Parts: sequence; structure tokens; C-alpha cells
Amino acid sequence: MNSRVVFSGIQPSGRLHIGNYLGAMRQWAAGQNPSASSGQDIFCIVDMHAITVPQDPAVLREKTLEVAGLIVAAGVDPDKSLLFIQSHNPDHANLGWILNCYLSMGQMNRMTQFKEKSEKKDFVSVGLFDYPALMAADILLYDTTEVPVGDDQKQHVELTRDVAERFNGKYGETFVLPRPVVPKVGGRVMSLTDPTKKMSKSDSDSMGAVGLLDSKEEIEKKIMAAVTDSGREVKYDPARPGIYNLVEIYSLVTGKSPQETENEFSGKGYGDFKKAVSEMTVNFLSGLQERYRDLRNSGKLEKVLEEGAKKSYEISHKKLLDVYKKIGFIA
Repeated sequence: MNSRVVFSGIQPSGRLHIGNYLGAMRQWAAGQNPSASSGQDIFCIVDMHAITVPQDPAVLREKTLEVAGLIVAAGVDPDKSLLFIQSHNPDHANLGWILNCYLSMGQMNRMTQFKEKSEKKDFVSVGLFDYPALMAADILLYDTTEVPVGDDQKQHVELTRDVAERFNGKYGETFVLPRPVVPKVGGRVMSLTDPTKKMSKSDSDSMGAVGLLDSKEEIEKKIMAAVTDSGREVKYDPARPGIYNLVEIYSLVTGKSPQETENEFSGKGYGDFKKAVSEMTVNFLSGLQERYRDLRNSGKLEKVLEEGAKKSYEISHKKLLDVYKKIGFIA
């Protein structure tokens, strides 16, 4: 119970973009435990969370496979880490229901994410209100010690700790108390159309984000049209967010420092700089895209996910049976 276990849940919605890769996925691959004896990294495609809002079934199926494939293509090794689809392991739903019975309406009402996501919606599902209980189950099934989250999700990890403490207090030591970890940002990439906002995979404006599977032509079009300012000098200046963002992207995909980037383009205009950014971004993503296509065409991804579901069930079902026994279910 003292091993480091890291759980990350990824929704199969929207379009994964270069900011996701630079800011998170690359760090996931680099931070994998070298062996099972040193801990476990768990990556779960949380399709059950995705349906808390309306989804097109065909799109959801494809996005689930796409996200899983991109995670592996980004360097997450199924031999080192656990990768599976949430709905392929029924223990998540079963423990989620049990945890519902140890959480109060007052606790759920205090979840700020629900308030934000339900605002001005004609239809709000019970699932959207209740998904922190399912998220708690996702985490607690695996004796998770760390949950990488953004600031907007820390409240849900605190709720997970609360329900685990309540259960442990009533039935004895059962669940490990996880801690939220806000990862060090591997590069903060902003929208190409509004550089005051983060690049988003759910942005309705497709020109704002460079998708990981965008074609060469799409990448060039988006970067050449990226918002800059009325100046001409390539400067890493936060007061000029458009060009600042492009310098950030160029630096991240080339491995050069912002100062080196400034020096490289000294005396050159925005047009030349944008061409260079688009060219280097295309080159940077080409390897990832090739690995992704090979994986999808080989049929290996489905086998990886099938094996991942089996491995996850072997771990989670022991925990669920322990819970069943303690609450009085016959198992």
C-alpha cells in the first residue's frame, strides 16, 4: 500500500492538440515507473464520464480509440503502464454506486464544476451531478497515491479523500487516501486565435488549436493565420501574447530557449517566423502521427486495451470484494 500509484483519467471528447502533448502526454511517458515493483501508472479512458453530456455513439467509439492510440504513440508503454477503457471494467460503476451511499447531497452540491458545466443548459443529467462519486471510485479501486489534476479538479480529489476517510472510519482500513498533484507544466500553449486563453480541445473555433492528427496543410493554415500584433520584431514578450505564444511553441518543438529563438529570427518579420513555426511543428508531430497510424492499422491497439481491461479487473476486483464483504454483500 506504500507503492507510488498514479491514476490519470482522460475523457475521449474533443480533439487532442499540441498543448496536450507538450503540457501533459510527453510528461506521462517520461514519468512512467521503470518497473511494476516501483509503482504503477494508470491511464484510464473515462468514456463513462463522457456520457454525462450528450454524445454521438459512433464519434464516442472512434474518439475512445483515437485517444488511446495517441497516448501509446506519445510514448506510454503498455508493458510499463496500465491503459484501459473505463466501461470495460464494471468495478468502476459498482463501486461508484456504493460510494454514492456514503456521500451527502450537501457535498455534491458544493462541487463547483457541476455548477459551471450545468449553467444555461436545457437538460442536465443526474450523471453530471453525480460524476464525482464515479471519479472517486476510479481512483480508490487501485490504492492510488497520486492524482495529477488541474486546479479545477482538486476539489474532486478532496471529495474522494473525504468519502474514503468516512468508509475507513466505519469499516476499518480499506482505501488509500490519494493526494492531488498539479503537474509541472511542460509548456503552456495558448489559443492561436485568442492567445489570452489556453489552447482547448473543446474550442468551437477549430483554427485555435493544432490537432495532433492535423495534416501538414491544416497546421500551416492555422499557424500562418495565428493572431499576432501590429509589430514586426520576434520578441518573447508577455505584453505581446500572440507572438509570445508562437515563440513558446517554436521553442518547445525545437528544444531551443526563447532567447535562442529571438536571436535566430533577429531582423526577420512575422511571415518568415510563422513559416518556420509551421514547418517545425509539422516535423515535430510527424513521428507521433506515423506511430499512431501504424498502431491503428496493425490492430494491436485493441489487444492492448483488451489486456489492459483484464489487468485492471484483476487489481480492482480484489478491492471491490473487500468492500462487498465489509458492507454485508454476499460475495
